[in-house]
Order: sequence, then structure tokens, then C-alpha cells
Amino acid sequence: MSENTLYDVIIVGGGPAGLAAGMYAKRAALKAVLIEKGVFGGQVAITKSVENYPGFPEIGGFDLCEKFLEHAKAYDLEILEKEVVATEPGIDYHSVRLADGTVLRTNAIIMAVGGTAKKLEAAGEDENFGKGVSYCATCDGFFFRGKTVAVVGGGDTALEDALYLAKITEKVYLIHRRDEFRGSRILQQRVFAEPKIEILFNAVVGKIKSDEGGVTGVSLVSTTSEETWDIDTDGVFIFVGFSPNNQLVPAGVKLNSSGYVITDEKCETSIDGIYAVGDLRQKFANQIVLAAADGCTAALAAAHYVEMKKEDTPAS
Repeated sequence: MSENTLYDVIIVGGGPAGLAAGMYAKRAALKAVLIEKGVFGGQVAITKSVENYPGFPEIGGFDLCEKFLEHAKAYDLEILEKEVVATEPGIDYHSVRLADGTVLRTNAIIMAVGGTAKKLEAAGEDENFGKGVSYCATCDGFFFRGKTVAVVGGGDTALEDALYLAKITEKVYLIHRRDEFRGSRILQQRVFAEPKIEILFNAVVGKIKSDEGGVTGVSLVSTTSEETWDIDTDGVFIFVGFSPNNQLVPAGVKLNSSGYVITDEKCETSIDGIYAVGDLRQKFANQIVLAAADGCTAALAAAHYVEMKKEDTPAS
């Protein structure tokens, strides 16, 4: 690493999208570096089990991320375990500023910084993540076949996933802090018509209970009285929002109303040479396989962008 080096592409983030981008960038013979401040693999690394990534009927989230990392390293991808504090667009090149004051120059930036599921901040939530607490029904619903689960939330995602879980579980408690849902009317109608779903309005989760085997139930608190009560459940699916980690997205990049980066089909943002991939960008669904696909797409697009830029630059 040198401040005098001009990289072809800098990848910010070491989750599935970033690591896939690194693989494809090296395959395209780009001078690339990937920067990650924390755990490689992002949220996937702390997922107990993954059963929907092609080629792996079942694999631990951490193990899958290790395979991504090993594959990227096999291409001699330069990796920096440092913190990025700013991405700065430029005319001749873009810059990435690190926490230690180092500024790296690059022709293209691929932002793969992911997103974060919002938490209830309830007692027992963190301790039971992966042991009955989940933020993704399509990822973890399979483990609760024939069991009882609770879904927390009132938007489209909560309603959709409650309906999805009702197809594979014995019973679904749908818990919402208000007296009506925020989700679309058609989803509400389907939820109300589903006999496996029991709706608990005006209730919040005060505590997630568990034993050595994982979640056993939740303690609820009424939002309209002082009433409290417990329900037995094998799992708790929390859908109270998801926030893209857009703090490093530079000014001038277009975001939607929810803070996701708007891109074209190449994952390119409104600034030439800056790409957004994975859970950071606006798209239909967030899945590991889609994040990896984004990384591939952005790296191939960046390779084309860098090639065109070099052709347009007069030789000195």
C-alpha cells in the first residue's frame, strides 16, 4: 500500500459482495485492493447456518465466508484490514481516506459496506441471535418447520414473512406495537385470512426468554395498559426495519427515500466510476447469492470503465 499508487479499483467492504468483486477484479487483471475494518463476511459470518447458497445444501455462515475469503486470496487480492472514513470523488481519480490519515487514489470504487437489520433492543435479543432470534425468514424459516414462531413488525416485510412462515410452521404470532399494520392492504387481507397467524396488536416484546437450547418464549408488554404476559415460541423473527450502511456514500450519489443507493444495471451510481453492491443498493431482495452477483457485475463494469478511461488518457 502506498499513497503514490493509483489503483484501478478499491473495494470497500469484505462481505460476499466485496469478496466476489475482488475475485472478478483480479480475474480482469485490475490493480485492486479490498479494505475491511471488521469481520470478513459481514452479517453472513454470524449466521448459524446457510442452506440457500447454490452448491452448499448446508454450511455455516462463517465457513461460507471463509471460503469466499480463501478464494479471493487465491487470486492474490491485496487486502487491508483498516477502517475507511471517507470516499471522495474526483475528476482525474477518486480517493479513499483511511482512519490513520492515509489517502489512497483509484480510478474506480466499489462500495460493499452492506446494511444492518434494526433491533428491538429487547433483553435476550443479542444473546439468542442464531439460537432462535432471526432477522431473515427466508434464511432461517426452514429450521422451524412444524414449530411455533413469533414475528415482530407491522410493515410489508413483517406481513410477507409471517405469511411465508405460516406455510411451514405450526403457528405464527404476529406482534405489532400499534393497533393497525403499516403494510399494504392486500397483505393485510391475506394475513387476516390466514388461520395459522394469531395477531397481537398493541404489544411490544419486553424480553426474549431462552434456555440452553435457545429461545423458549417472549414476554410481552401492552402499549395501552400495564398488562404483561408471556407466550411460548421456538423462534422470534424481527422485522422492524433495515438500514443500509450509507455513511461512507459521498455527496452527489443518489439515494432513495430509504437511504439505499440507486444504481443502474451495472451497479454504477450517479457518479461515474463509483459502484454500490449488495445490501447497500436498491434492489428487489437481499440474499447472499444476489450480493455475490452484484460484486461480479460491478467488477466487470469497473474493468470496462478503467479500460475506457485509460484509452482516453493521452500517453505522457
